Amino acid sequence: MTPPIKDKLFSPLGRTNNPLPIFIMTETGYEDNTAFLGEWGPFQQMVFFLLCLSIIPNGFTGMSIVFIGDTPSHHCLIPANANITGEWRNHSIPLEEESGTIVLSKCARYKLDVIKSFSERGYVPGIDVNVSEIQHETCLDGWEYDRGTYISTIVSEWDLVCADKWKNPLTSSVFFCGVLTGSFLSGQLSDRFGRKNVLFATMGVQTVFTFIQVFSPSWVVFCALSFVVGMGQISNYVAAFVLGTEILSPSKRIIYSTLGVCMFYTIGYTLLPAVALFIRDWRMLMLALSLPGFLYVPFWWFIPESPRWLLSQGRVEEAEAILRDAARRNRVTAPEVIFRPVQLEPKAGKLVAHNICDLVRSSNIRWVSITLWLVWTILSIGYFALSLNTSNLAGSSYLNCFLSAAIEVPAYTMAWLMFRCCPRRLCLFSTLFLGGVVLLCINLIPPNLSSVSTALEMLGKFGVTAAFSIVYAYTAELYPTVVRNTAIGACSMASRVGSISAPYFIYLGGCSKSLPYILMGSLTALSGLLSLLLPESHRMPLPDAITHMQTFPGDTTQLVKKARGTGVIIHELYNCTDGKRDQCIN
Repeated sequence: MTPPIKDKLFSPLGRTNNPLPIFIMTETGYEDNTAFLGEWGPFQQMVFFLLCLSIIPNGFTGMSIVFIGDTPSHHCLIPANANITGEWRNHSIPLEEESGTIVLSKCARYKLDVIKSFSERGYVPGIDVNVSEIQHETCLDGWEYDRGTYISTIVSEWDLVCADKWKNPLTSSVFFCGVLTGSFLSGQLSDRFGRKNVLFATMGVQTVFTFIQVFSPSWVVFCALSFVVGMGQISNYVAAFVLGTEILSPSKRIIYSTLGVCMFYTIGYTLLPAVALFIRDWRMLMLALSLPGFLYVPFWWFIPESPRWLLSQGRVEEAEAILRDAARRNRVTAPEVIFRPVQLEPKAGKLVAHNICDLVRSSNIRWVSITLWLVWTILSIGYFALSLNTSNLAGSSYLNCFLSAAIEVPAYTMAWLMFRCCPRRLCLFSTLFLGGVVLLCINLIPPNLSSVSTALEMLGKFGVTAAFSIVYAYTAELYPTVVRNTAIGACSMASRVGSISAPYFIYLGGCSKSLPYILMGSLTALSGLLSLLLPESHRMPLPDAITHMQTFPGDTTQLVKKARGTGVIIHELYNCTDGKRDQCIN
């Protein structure tokens, strides 16, 4: 759910010292002036579905690293021209235990010169020589990779294993650093150049740079291009999200922002394992994932610019032209004048600028902000770590990825139903706590019951995904209009910090398989408990000013200043939660 657009003054003539004809537009004013279009005509249906379709590439682009960056089974390469017998070749790699199974060592081999010497003398391994006493050496000739699952990945092509194993999670983190940067820039670019322009420009960036990645000559170049792709991916997602919420009517806007965008993202996510199943080479897979982006070029002639944004820029005639075209598509008659100018005397000092510092200025909003930043960060860690971990689960990585994507459909549906009728704190706490407890329970499952562990991980993903959907709308309800957009942007930035660190939670699985689940489960359950500290917003009017916010439980230091006559009286608010603020002011 996105916040209402702030009251704006639209003046195509610019500012002067004289009274000017300006266009006053509030949320309700805009809705009243465009009510002639109806709520769900052909125009709104076209915008809804085309924008949802534009989200699909984000699903498979964002998660493609699951297959592109997967690590196949590998061991040290013994050169084919090494002059040793077949018996010694079979005993040239030491054995080690991994998750209770004896496997070939991934990063060491017996000293090849020593093995050659024994082979030339005719010694038999295990009979004439105790092989385990031979000294080890690193994989000086590279690695041999299993080609049963993948023809190639970036790991097998650039040997991102052993001493360079740290580069694999860094690849994902670089992508999410691009997402973080795009989150910061997309709003400003969209406000300056328009929703439609930024949407198609960043879709082009995502498509073109994904295509260029196919020809990456090195890991460094691949990461640099991933950063740009991450910027484009989040920017077009945000632009499509905002464009839809500004064009659609309030009732359809909620469905679009809570179900439409999420479901079509999930469609792209579920398509990824299906495509990867048939294309096992990472370069060809990236090529297949980039090409659909070019199919969106014709959308330019069907998706309009946001009339709200055009009005905010004083481009009233263009906004009216779009609405008249919408009326034609909906087969209704538009009024002769849609937006009427009025004469107003300019008044100085009426508008107060707000910035991100307002999110921590008073004790009440500061505690709300800090709590939400922690919840968003932990949620992002859980969601992306579980999504990226599917290739490490037992069984087929393709099936696991598909299940991880498909579980999001009932999660989003349940989140939407809960949000319609349940208290917000209960919604967020129950889904977070469910996800956290289930992830902790995975450590109790015996290794031979891997299917149960996978089922529990999918249930944990269900809880985290539902919570992620709920926290967006809950955050918008908690913050007042004057800082709502800034607050959601700050929370989104906090979540990107979580997504950047998520790959390293999976990386910890190399030290202990249970460690990632202990950390993710504990943090997710803790964030569920933290969410109980947030104020309730169910069936409460959206706050307009910072002083209208619900009080953070336990914060009894909030002071509300009310002017009476020429004096200022300060009221101390105690126990002003759950909508009882008015009872606290004497």
